[in-house]
Amino acid sequence: MRKTTLILAIIVLSFSGFSQNTNKAKTLLDEVAQKIEAYKNIYIEFNHKFDNTEADVHQETRGNVTLKGDLYHLNYMGTEQIFDGKKVYLIIHEDEEVIIQKPSDDEGETLTPSIMFSFYKNGYTYKMGELKSTKGIKIQYVKLTPIDSNSEIKSVLIGIDVKTKHIYNIIEVGKNDTVTTLQIRTFKTNQPISEKLFIFDTAKYRDQKRYTISEPK
Repeated sequence: MRKTTLILAIIVLSFSGFSQNTNKAKTLLDEVAQKIEAYKNIYIEFNHKFDNTEADVHQETRGNVTLKGDLYHLNYMGTEQIFDGKKVYLIIHEDEEVIIQKPSDDEGETLTPSIMFSFYKNGYTYKMGELKSTKGIKIQYVKLTPIDSNSEIKSVLIGIDVKTKHIYNIIEVGKNDTVTTLQIRTFKTNQPISEKLFIFDTAKYRDQKRYTISEPK
């Protein structure tokens, strides 16, 4: 009887500890999201790394993005991507082409700029990860695991600057053991920006630059 009571006590304490860990992780992520939502706009410069050890593929590129609510203007790998709230405009300068698309509904598998700070809210379980010190900055990691067992994502680590409550990096591990890392280099808020930054100038690219513009149905 005493053994049974002890086992039940251990189970209850373990569950309680797990629940507290989950709550702490979600509370921290919510705090970050709420702080981000309070800014009028955000400008980010970042490093993007892709590593697949098995295939011996290692790529690293830089980019920048300006966000205002759900709107964004992304510069990455020689292309521009604009989201005006309704459509995504992919401007491929090398090919002199513009592809107009509707935003993807599959947010669980695609980390777009507009959901970068809120994607954790749906489809994941959370737990607190390690607390590390990088270049004198204390980084608290939160580990996200997809609820969907068919997801191609194994886990996502979100590194949060303990002092500023800003995201320091995001590390996504795929089930094929590929590792994608988004490292934030520069983070500026409430910058003076033009509303035109989030508007695609059709005349500029169709008439002046003579880019091919396509909009798949």
